Amino acid sequence: MPASLLDEPELETEAKQATWTLNFGPQHPATHTTLRLILELDGERIVKATPDIGYLHSGFEKLGEHLNFNQYVTVADRKNYISPPMNEVAWHHTVEKLMGIELTPRCQYIRVIIGELSRISDHLLCTGAAALDLGAFTAFLYAFNLREQIYDIYEEMSGYRFHPGYTRVGGVLYDFNDRVLGRIRTFMDNFQAVYSDMSKLLFRNRIFLDRMRGVGVLSKADAIAYSCTGPVARGSGVTFDIRKDAPYLAYPELDFEVPYCTEGDCWARFMVRMEEMQQSHHILEQALAKLPGGPVNLPIADKLNLPDKLTTYNSMEGLIQHFELVMPNRGFETPVDEVYAAIESPNGELGYYLIADGSEFGWRVRTRPPSFIHFSVFPHLIKGYMLADVVAILGSLSIIAAELDR
Repeated sequence: MPASLLDEPELETEAKQATWTLNFGPQHPATHTTLRLILELDGERIVKATPDIGYLHSGFEKLGEHLNFNQYVTVADRKNYISPPMNEVAWHHTVEKLMGIELTPRCQYIRVIIGELSRISDHLLCTGAAALDLGAFTAFLYAFNLREQIYDIYEEMSGYRFHPGYTRVGGVLYDFNDRVLGRIRTFMDNFQAVYSDMSKLLFRNRIFLDRMRGVGVLSKADAIAYSCTGPVARGSGVTFDIRKDAPYLAYPELDFEVPYCTEGDCWARFMVRMEEMQQSHHILEQALAKLPGGPVNLPIADKLNLPDKLTTYNSMEGLIQHFELVMPNRGFETPVDEVYAAIESPNGELGYYLIADGSEFGWRVRTRPPSFIHFSVFPHLIKGYMLADVVAILGSLSIIAAELDR
């Protein structure tokens, strides 16, 4: 056998021995078994990265087949615990598409308002945590403090601080009262000052800029090929936004822009999120100014919503409807059909594929979470970069561990 062929395996073995394997993560107790990376390193340069997705053992999708369409909202909003109401809107948007329900104008605006508040909440934590990971601790504190005011709004509107479970089929749990609207306006008054502080701390921070610019570059072609959406795709020049390209709720009546960059690096994704917060603030101003009056839920004759206490206690029709909806062997009927519907969540396209068998339980429920898609891009983004770049790239993707649970 030629000596050249005998030498080749020895060279491969020698090259393989030059690299070493590092287990990276989980960085947080809540990300055990879901957010772990197996890195192959040549010195400190990354040769290969393998995401180990694992399980939370929560059975998010299977629970959708055992809880009815209103009960499941308490599970849906735990898939992204950074912006729970957005998940609730996505779930009931799918159910209402299945049933052909047209929401009342006031309900559409209220869902837009809680959705945009969720977007700001998610981006505040994501951008703040990205800064924290790279050493800019003060910006994180400013973002985290403002985000607490959004949780105050959740608590005021639903009674629950972290997981409001606010939407219902054909409506919401409670209408907005003056206290809720007052808290939203207070938050909006405080927003610009905090945004200005974060901008001053980060936009000219030399260390932050050097560690974000030119790192983890994702081309526009690759963003499309990997099915990226949201700020990850818009940071690479993809202008797709479901609010504009497949409008839902009251978005067609509101004026806003879709921010995007073309560089495709960590800094571009960071800047898209910062600008999206400004656009969400602009949407909130319009939505509050245009918030229509009238009912927030469908009429009682549609037999879909639980009547309020006053109607239940003072009318026979209200009492009957309450009984029909809460008894285990009652409930409403749905078409035997299958649908897919999606909304523009803070991290991208959040969709549900739902198969219904005529009952108010999903026969099959499947989620299309943005984090699951974006985590698969990480090995492509990190290849050839240094070990210290892992936190910058991972932070720019805004991975939510619960969305990775299969």
